[in-house]
Amino acid sequence: MRAVIQRVLRASVTSRDEATGTVEETGAIGRGFLVLLGVATSDTEADVDYLVGKVTGLRLFEDEAGKMNLALGEVGGGLLVVSQFTLLGDCRKGRRPGFDQAARPEVAIPLYERFVAGCRATGLLVGTGRFQTHMEVSLVNDGPVTLLLDSQKTF
Repeated sequence: MRAVIQRVLRASVTSRDEATGTVEETGAIGRGFLVLLGVATSDTEADVDYLVGKVTGLRLFEDEAGKMNLALGEVGGGLLVVSQFTLLGDCRKGRRPGFDQAARPEVAIPLYERFVAGCRATGLLVGTGRFQTHMEVSLVNDGPVTLLLDSQKTF
């Protein structure tokens, strides 16, 4: 499971229903993290639980001394979680990415939902996109601070 974490001042996501053409804001946060989440074919609940702990515990906000020493809960921050299978794209050969490592929806959706539920269980405000829709994400980076987490690369 891969997650791109961006520290934001604010972020929102809209989803478009392809059948009707309607656009709806499905999630928005103020200060916090935008989390782009990709689920791999080999991911399990253990991968989800690892990333929930990492993301919710990251100390990426400055304390009074100006050091990145505070976590989301300590600054009243929120999470905006957006599914993004393209994080599993393999660009090593040719010019078109391969997505063989990205989990199919029947596997990815339950793991994505477990991630969201795990983050909510910590007491954080969590907004989301809508799985398998065309989404538009707006954000104001803070820093910018951007990190890549991969549950398969834990050491």
